[in-house]
Amino acid sequence: MSKFWSPFVKNLVPYVPGEQPKLAKLVKLNTNENPYGPSPKALAAMQTELNDNLRLYPDPNSDLLKQAVAKYYGVQGNQVFLGNGSDEVLAHIFHGLLQHDQPLLFPDISYSFYPVYCGLYGIAFDAVPLDKQFQINPADYAKPNGGIIFPNPNAPTGCLLALDAVEQILKASPDSVVVVDEAYIDFGGETAITLVGRYPNLLVTQTLSKSRSLAGLRVGLAVGHPDLIEALERIKNSFNSYPLDRLAIVGATAAFEDREYFDKTCRLVIESREKMVAQLEAKGFEVLPSAANFIFARHPKHDAAGLAAKLREQGVIVRHFKQERIAQFLRISIGAPEQNQALIDGLGDL
Repeated sequence: MSKFWSPFVKNLVPYVPGEQPKLAKLVKLNTNENPYGPSPKALAAMQTELNDNLRLYPDPNSDLLKQAVAKYYGVQGNQVFLGNGSDEVLAHIFHGLLQHDQPLLFPDISYSFYPVYCGLYGIAFDAVPLDKQFQINPADYAKPNGGIIFPNPNAPTGCLLALDAVEQILKASPDSVVVVDEAYIDFGGETAITLVGRYPNLLVTQTLSKSRSLAGLRVGLAVGHPDLIEALERIKNSFNSYPLDRLAIVGATAAFEDREYFDKTCRLVIESREKMVAQLEAKGFEVLPSAANFIFARHPKHDAAGLAAKLREQGVIVRHFKQERIAQFLRISIGAPEQNQALIDGLGDL
C-alpha cells in the first residue's frame, strides 16, 4: 500500500482469476478453457491480417464482426455491442446501466466479478440466496431493485435456468435492466437473445472465450434493445474507442461464420462432460446438473480442499472456492479425453 493511493483504491477488493500456472505438464482443469483449439478458419483469417495494415487503427465500431453477430442471431447491427472480453462489456453495463437508487440483485453463489464491479462503481447490491439445490428461484427476484444480473448457466454451479423462468424474472421487473450473462450457454442451454425483441429491458452478454476457443483473443458481446446498446457505446467511446484490434475482429468474425466447427467442438465437450459426470458419480461424488463446460461436484466423505491438494500432487489442478456454502465443492473444467482421464486416475480409489 502506497501513500500515493487514493482512499478509493485502498478500499477496492479486486477479482481473483483462476490460477494460470507456469509449470509444464500440468493438467489444467481450473479456468474453463476449451480443450479444442479455435476454428481453423479463424486462425487463417488472423494469419491473413498479419500485414502492413497493423500500422493502422482498427475499425472503432468493429462493423465486420458486429454484422456477423447480428446475422448469426437474427438481430440488427444496432442491437449488438462489442468489447475487449465479456468482462469489459460487463464493466460498461455496471457503469452505464446498473447504477440506481435501488440495489442490484444477483445470486449469492455466482460470478465473483459482480460484487467487485459493485465496489468499483459504488453500486449497492443484494445477493439473493440460491435454493437448497443451488438453483435460481425467479420468484426471489420479484422485489424492488435497480437491476438484475445472473449467469445462465450459473457459475460456478453450472445449473441452467429455463427460458420461461428467465421470462418470469423479466416480467416481474419491467422497469429494470435484466442482464443474462451467457458465457456458457452453448454447452447445453437456449440463448435468451430470442427474447430481446419482446423485452426492451433485457440485455444478453456472451463471450468467445469458451465455446469458440478464443480466450486468448479477448472478445465479448452484448445483444439487446438499441437504447441499451447506445448507452454502452457512449461509455465505450468515453473510455476506449478501439477495444478490439484487427486480429480480434477478423478472427472472431470467422469463428462465428464457421458453424460446423463450432457445433462439432461443443458436442465433443458435452459428450466428455456426461462421461465425467458418470465416472465421478461412480466414485461417490454428488454432481450438480451442468449445462456448462465444467461440473460442480462434492464428495460426502472427503474434504474438497484435500481432494484439490491430492489432485495437484498428481499434476491435475481444479478450482476450489472458499465461500462457505460451496467450500466442499470442486469446479472441474471439461478437458480433452486424456485430461479428463488424468483427473479420474488422480482421484484413485477414494
